[in-house]
Amino acid sequence: MLILSTLTSLLWLELEYEDNILLAMIGNLKLEALFATTLFTYFLIQIKHKFYNSRIHKWLYLPFVIFVILEIPVFYFNLYGSISEFILFLFRDTLAIIFNTVLIFCSRKLILEATIISKDKRRWVLRLNLFMILLIMCWILTRIEAYVFQSFYTIYLLTIGMSLFFWWVLYYGIFKLQIIAQKEEIHEYLVSKKVTSSPIKKKIRSSTTSKVMTELYKLMEEEELFKNPLLSRLDLATRLKTSEGYLSQIINQELKKSIIQFVNEYRIETAKDLLHNPVFNKYSVEAIGMEAGFKSKSAFYSAFNTSFGMSPGAYRKLHKSPNSSDLDVSVPIQ
Repeated sequence: MLILSTLTSLLWLELEYEDNILLAMIGNLKLEALFATTLFTYFLIQIKHKFYNSRIHKWLYLPFVIFVILEIPVFYFNLYGSISEFILFLFRDTLAIIFNTVLIFCSRKLILEATIISKDKRRWVLRLNLFMILLIMCWILTRIEAYVFQSFYTIYLLTIGMSLFFWWVLYYGIFKLQIIAQKEEIHEYLVSKKVTSSPIKKKIRSSTTSKVMTELYKLMEEEELFKNPLLSRLDLATRLKTSEGYLSQIINQELKKSIIQFVNEYRIETAKDLLHNPVFNKYSVEAIGMEAGFKSKSAFYSAFNTSFGMSPGAYRKLHKSPNSSDLDVSVPIQ
């Protein structure tokens, strides 16, 4: 973020202070070399790739070190504005673009091949990576325009893109990704401690002879299929080897409710158990809703309010245990 904000400032300041030697030196340091390496490192951390701990990884900072060394004689002899400085700048600029492009696309390949990352986190890092690719494309366009047409209009497009990126990272990178991390931590804790929510034990009516309903309860209670936020009628029907229409019909006949109402009952019950448990008091309500299987905060709040006549947060406060500060969560949020 610091690198991007610095680059954005320099793009504007260079237009007004072209003769400022100190500013020229900072601009020529090619912070873009740090930009690619920093992001590549961030992606390695998120997907827990073994390359992060290797010695070779440290060599990715070598281009920036080289750029700094090359800048020393230019600054010492005050060659700014000369043909020698322009040739050196062109060389470093081209190398920086290539370096950024290679690292960003390499990181995308590693993200797609990663096997120990959740779907939500993979979606986040892939979106971040795509944003970086778009910024690099804008960066290349600014250089083409500057060298070929001697104009700088696309620089404004690049600065606007960076500004949007800042806001996007602040919301998704700090807030949304934290929710995802909390959701994963809750899940890891439940698995490690073998803590399970109290399942809704449905009793099939004596008049029910449908094997479909029996299998449906099994999927919900044993496999916890309801925790999949993307679960659809087609998914359930496929697992039950029946049609969507017949599944909807039999649930409506037996339970007088829709499929989504049936599935949400399990999600609400799971969320209610987690909200009751003081171990999870430090986690956000939205993270608990995601662990229960809700796709979004609004869907969780709406379903919970329909069932209990209050929001999940109000429900937690109402049923909060006096010993809620005694937590036993040892898995750190990453």
